[in-house]
Amino acid sequence: MMTSVDTDLMRVLADPLRMQIVTLLARETLCTTHLVEETGAKQTNLSNHLKVLREAGVVDTEPCGRFTYYKLRADVIASLAGQFAELAESARTATENKRACP
Repeated sequence: MMTSVDTDLMRVLADPLRMQIVTLLARETLCTTHLVEETGAKQTNLSNHLKVLREAGVVDTEPCGRFTYYKLRADVIASLAGQFAELAESARTATENKRACP
């Protein structure tokens, strides 16, 4: 049974800076200071993007003293990958399903 791809999550990940953040967090847990260094983005801009990712459930936070660390929620990414895998499988068989014109 094919499910539809989570379009809200796709919109969240469609932003290039957010995708860069997700890619960096896939490698290691980082704080805002690290992400500013890695991306070159302004801290306020980065914080806004992290808020969007947090609210979408893509990242979790971990307080550590005066810093907040961010880590990627692998289960969310795996779920999205699974949705795309189902979509790809459906596309493979789509050539066999041809609707007749009226």
